[in-house]
Amino acid sequence: MAIIFLVLGSVQLAASLIFYQSIDRQTLREDHARRVAELLVVSDRVHALTPARTSPIMSTRHLTAEVASRPSVRTLPTDDTLKGIASKIVEWEPSLSNRSLRLAAATTPAGEKDLIGSIRLTDGNWLNFRSEDFTSMWPVALRATALTFATAVACLTVGLVVLHLMAQPLRRIADAAEAIGQGRYVSINERGSRDLRELAHAMNVMQERIARLLQDQAKTFEAISHDLRTPLSRQKVAAELIDDEELAGMILASVDEMEALLASLQKFLRAQHLSASPEKVELVPFLRDVVAEFGEKVEFAAGSEPAVRTFREPLALAVLALVENAIQFGDKARLSLQRNDGGWEIAVEDDGPGIPPDYFDAILDPFFRMDEARQRDTKGFGLGIPTAHRLMMRFNGGLSFARSAAGGLIARLSVPAA
Repeated sequence: MAIIFLVLGSVQLAASLIFYQSIDRQTLREDHARRVAELLVVSDRVHALTPARTSPIMSTRHLTAEVASRPSVRTLPTDDTLKGIASKIVEWEPSLSNRSLRLAAATTPAGEKDLIGSIRLTDGNWLNFRSEDFTSMWPVALRATALTFATAVACLTVGLVVLHLMAQPLRRIADAAEAIGQGRYVSINERGSRDLRELAHAMNVMQERIARLLQDQAKTFEAISHDLRTPLSRQKVAAELIDDEELAGMILASVDEMEALLASLQKFLRAQHLSASPEKVELVPFLRDVVAEFGEKVEFAAGSEPAVRTFREPLALAVLALVENAIQFGDKARLSLQRNDGGWEIAVEDDGPGIPPDYFDAILDPFFRMDEARQRDTKGFGLGIPTAHRLMMRFNGGLSFARSAAGGLIARLSVPAA
């Protein structure tokens, strides 16, 4: 729209300038014709009264005149412009129609063109005259051109500003739609034209419905989790009463696995609707506190101690999920803090079997497992990385993957900048 607006404005401006130039050429021709006609008539009368003073009286700053026995221009005009000026002279002063009027153009050292001419006086002498720079822009046309140009620029500027203001609600809604797609809640101002207000209202209603669905989902899970814990506790008690230790161990292992699954699901669902406010965080002590529970299983290296304004709890949960994933599929996790693209990046590397790059997108899906790299008897339910990914999407962070030199997986987490 802005390009079309600029093109139309430029076409209008160019057409106006061409129009004024056309008017300027016509005005120049008539102006020089009028000045020369007046000069010739007045000069003829002055010469009849005081021949010696004809030249000084008739010469001005822009036009010089002198009386001579020979003409300075010896031929009649052949150029169309000069012919037009000659005909206009006769129109202004019909009494000059019987005089021998000769016109020509002379180029000055400065590149300007002067109008020179000769006309026979009544006593047989010649009046030679020179009008300076007869091709220069007519002052009125110059002012009109400048005014047109200034008006066009002002109209284009105002139009582009109005267009920018009109597009602001659309950009706001587009940004809100992107944020909603990442799981965030954005309150959209319902203002602007009727269509924009209706669109904003529909998006706000949609967000409310999504929020209610997530809340209902969380409440349903909480209810199911609460109800499942009672029979699980009973199974634990029953397992302790079984004399067969192998059978009792299998039951207790199944109960523990069920409880771990419930805990993982709870973390994953919490990542969907967790809310947090930005605050200043010292990253190095913050990360040390997050991984303190893992002890020597985590190696942490940081070259500097930055402080950023970010979301503390979502960042802690995401780092915790990635570290748990790294320890689960390897003996140790290596944690490092690096500068990246104006922000900070937390890298979590494990020494496990790793994941082929073709599966980097698939591991973001909940419950994804890959038998070739991670056996079915390994712990975990495929919810750690998806939980971290959901948190980063909702709080404007990032998560990417790479293979380490040792073959393990490197998860790079971009710290959300609030």
